[in-house]
Amino acid sequence: MQRTAVLNVVGLTKGLLGPHTPNINSFLRHAATITPVFPAVTCSAQSTYLTGLNPSGHGIVGNGWYNRELAEVQFWKQSNHLVHGRKIWEEISALEPKATCAKLFWWYNMYSTADYSITPRPMYPADGRKVFDIYTWPFPIRAEIKKDLGEFPFPAFWGPAAGVDTPQGTPDAVSRWIAESAKWIETRYSPTLSLVYLPHLDYNLQRYGPSDPRTADDVRAIDRIVGDLISFFTQRGVTVLILSEYGITDVNRPIHLNRVFRQNGWLAIKDELGLEMLDAGASTAFAVADHQVAHIYLRDPSMEKGVTEILENDCGVRVLGAREKREYGIDHERAGDLIAVAPQDAWFTYYYWLDDRLAPDFARCVDIHRKSGYDPVELFIDPRLKAPKLKIVSKLLKKKLGFRMLMDVVSLDASLVRGSHGIRPADAKHHPVFITNRADLLASEEIAGTDVYHLIRRTVLGGKRESG
Repeated sequence: MQRTAVLNVVGLTKGLLGPHTPNINSFLRHAATITPVFPAVTCSAQSTYLTGLNPSGHGIVGNGWYNRELAEVQFWKQSNHLVHGRKIWEEISALEPKATCAKLFWWYNMYSTADYSITPRPMYPADGRKVFDIYTWPFPIRAEIKKDLGEFPFPAFWGPAAGVDTPQGTPDAVSRWIAESAKWIETRYSPTLSLVYLPHLDYNLQRYGPSDPRTADDVRAIDRIVGDLISFFTQRGVTVLILSEYGITDVNRPIHLNRVFRQNGWLAIKDELGLEMLDAGASTAFAVADHQVAHIYLRDPSMEKGVTEILENDCGVRVLGAREKREYGIDHERAGDLIAVAPQDAWFTYYYWLDDRLAPDFARCVDIHRKSGYDPVELFIDPRLKAPKLKIVSKLLKKKLGFRMLMDVVSLDASLVRGSHGIRPADAKHHPVFITNRADLLASEEIAGTDVYHLIRRTVLGGKRESG
């Protein structure tokens, strides 16, 4: 076996490699673009890399989907049981029983068969608080690693504090903590395969878009972290592979599919304490928005033609039906009856209210589980707030004193978002990459997402045959 570390540098593309990536450049011997998994989002891409299957096989059709039996939209679930198919570490350990795997902040990281795992996981006491924390396997790692590295900088993992300077840390604090956790695990356990998630580029590429000049600072920051890990692992005889899940492209307009459905009388809205809530189970058609892709769920299949015409003619989006879903490898029962695909310069919101005064209370919060779609506007503090830092401090003080508070500081202005992903960009320079310093690993300059599984397996196991 060849011990291997896979560094998942989120958002890295060939278009970002250059003068700001000296460490990656000096390591790079061969690089291939990865034809993005569809949809090109975190959970789908990672699941494909780790199973060798498309979403039609592993079942992860996005970062979230509509559970038809529960009549609930579910986003960012963590159980690995949701991912169908044999995982790469299971394949490796079947051939080499002594092999071990560390899964560090890759998604679906709870209750898997990986030997070591660390993932963000808040605690929710009965008094309504949300306490930032991590989940680890084995359990004792949690206390030990926090003692050595300090608390995981959870507020900077997602939300307005992600990727920016805060009193609590530097813009790259999260990726640095994860990188140090990878060293910590390697020093103590020497796993055969380490899967390391480095999200730093993801934040400001979505805020500002890759064309913004501020991107250079983020690229330099992640290059330093990657360079340090390359040096660390190489000194310990560990082969390093670098890859990414998707590339982010510039966008300049949001598309509000659920507002269109509401105006056509298909969306069910209920009043809760004077605010509007989407009632997915009572709706005849609604969208689960996920960056540039949206799953459209219909109560009656006969609506397909009418919904498709409105989406294509009024919204200017492409619609995938049954045949196209098979072609894209996403024909799974969790997928929408139709799938909307945004133009490259646009992305989909989950917004369904027509008056911001009636938006649900969580709309202005970082609340990734309660919202009926992915919400990149959570990266922005509402620019209309006067003295926003003072407001945040006062709310945190209330929380510390034990009072209930609502951290409602997020904007509702979707036009603020300048970068997105999910589709397959027309220009390959925006595709994700696979980078190696081995001369024999890549036979092509372009590979499929499903190939990543086999390249990792080949790196660890060499020429060993597939297990039964």
